[in-house]
Amino acid sequence: MADYIIATSSTSDLPRTWLDAHRVPFIPYTYMIGETVYEDDCREESRAEVYAGMRRGNLLKTSMINQFTYEEFFRDLLSGGKNVIFLDMSQKMSTSYQACADAAEVIRAEFPGQKLYVMDTRCISGGLGLLVEQMVLRMEEGMAYEEVIAWGEEHKLRIAHRFTVDNLNYLKAGGRVSNSAALVGTLLSIKPVLYVPDEGTLNVVKKAHGRKAALKAIRDAVLHDFAAADPAGKDVHILHADCRADAEYVRDEIRKAYPQVGRITITQLGVVIGAHCGPGLLTVFYLCEGRNPE
Repeated sequence: MADYIIATSSTSDLPRTWLDAHRVPFIPYTYMIGETVYEDDCREESRAEVYAGMRRGNLLKTSMINQFTYEEFFRDLLSGGKNVIFLDMSQKMSTSYQACADAAEVIRAEFPGQKLYVMDTRCISGGLGLLVEQMVLRMEEGMAYEEVIAWGEEHKLRIAHRFTVDNLNYLKAGGRVSNSAALVGTLLSIKPVLYVPDEGTLNVVKKAHGRKAALKAIRDAVLHDFAAADPAGKDVHILHADCRADAEYVRDEIRKAYPQVGRITITQLGVVIGAHCGPGLLTVFYLCEGRNPE
């Protein structure tokens, strides 16, 4: 058993079954439906219920994690006597990052004989989940604390993130598109295709006309990346917000073009990203040679 712990947040969007099976602690973000506050528990059934509610008109609000909550989380982990590596969303995408960094400084002073490493992953959602999964795999294979950190830092910018959304009104509500752009986009059935560059932001790289065109744009981009390097054995994570048929289409297209690819998993998208992008969000994550939005 390793002498350190890899921990993450619920925004890694990993299934609870995987987190429990690999004993990966996570700190949950919270969200509100009406006046009721919920913790993001990473369970597939919870995610499915949330998206069904959003289809019915439920509006979600998410909250940042405060410094005190991070301190409690880190203190509990380090109290077991092991060093800790913590992975959360990209600093550029998380309003909680500074609270996390401040909490880590406080806890390091309380545990001077132990190590607490907080990585700016430059990843979000299933991209973060893929990074966590790969680092945990190496920990379980016996890689040392500093070696796993070095592997993560070296490979985090080789995780491709590709997204498309179905409803621009959610991006409008989050301030990512203007009211007029959302209106025109809806009338013209424009579906943005988004990508996470090295900086760890979320950028629109293409405006597809219609859902099918957006899915094909994602498929083509994945296949372009795989043409640059043999994808044999590489895992692909597809996450969706209540649009499994679309996820299966993308999966089948990838498998048809590259039968030698590794596992292609399909799971429900986590609630926090979904709250800002809405049902119909589809995402694809995989290791590549280097991030390229095209």
